[in-house]
Amino acid sequence: MTDPLTPLLSTVDGTAVAARRGDEDFLLTSGTTARGGALPVRSDTRFEIGSLTKTFTALLLAEMVARGEVGYDDPVERYLPRECAPRAPITLVRLATHSSGLPKLPPGLWRSALPAWFTNPYRAFTARDVLAAVPRARPRPGVRYSNFGVGLLGHLLARAAGCPFEELLTARVLRPLGLPDTGCAPAPQATGYWRGRPRPPWEIPGLPAAGALRSSARDMLRYLTAHLNPSATPLERALTEVTRPRVALPGGADHLCLVWNHRARPGHELLFHSGGTRGFTSFAGFSPRAGTALVALVNTGPTLRGTFIQRSYEALRTLATLAPA
Repeated sequence: MTDPLTPLLSTVDGTAVAARRGDEDFLLTSGTTARGGALPVRSDTRFEIGSLTKTFTALLLAEMVARGEVGYDDPVERYLPRECAPRAPITLVRLATHSSGLPKLPPGLWRSALPAWFTNPYRAFTARDVLAAVPRARPRPGVRYSNFGVGLLGHLLARAAGCPFEELLTARVLRPLGLPDTGCAPAPQATGYWRGRPRPPWEIPGLPAAGALRSSARDMLRYLTAHLNPSATPLERALTEVTRPRVALPGGADHLCLVWNHRARPGHELLFHSGGTRGFTSFAGFSPRAGTALVALVNTGPTLRGTFIQRSYEALRTLATLAPA
């Protein structure tokens, strides 16, 4: 069983890999939480998970829809001040399927991001800046991955509930699923590195729903296991909703669910997503039909030539292929 997992471990970086196959859980760790004699990585070591945060935001949306508090087809302007309405009609589900037409980053971000591009490019961009960017954006038809879109979705859900995003996510998703290591607070966590240099903790105050969470391999495996068996959780309806294919991608075999990527394969399907900050890289995926799940976390930031995410995807595919029918 460990063969697909051990190639993901590093002797230099801090790495945590966890998997489920059938009724068995597997967890491997290597390295330390920081270079130079820090504590060894454990199952509860917290990593920045970057864009994997978006899958939690999607689950929060589905949970609030299940309660009747919002609707997938609600227009975003219902939850925005009048002066912040978008130029074209956008619904909540469009934000969660990257089909709103909004750009990847909100207008105005670049000016504040460039001085801190290699450390904390989002640090100076506030919630007020995000709302001000909505009427400035020019939506274009089609599917475009958008940090702006999912980050905006988090603001809209918080405004609908009258509660800050992190408090809402904790109450509705993290606590019901039993995820004590998961949250936006930076401490405690492993030290992140980019090209061998330590990076400061990631700050994304304006778009927390797009990339602010930290989590552990232990929590992430529990989170993925909930997606494999929704009926064993308090969020059965929401967990079922987030895995339903909604938007077809070019080629026909791949779809977008609520944030999750869905790829059909003979005998099984794969749902997956990845994340990255300046100091961390993450991957999570699962196959409901094969009863398998995999999370891989490392405390080095992604690079153009990095292979961690691709190797993690291949390990997930191998697990799903090897799973008993």
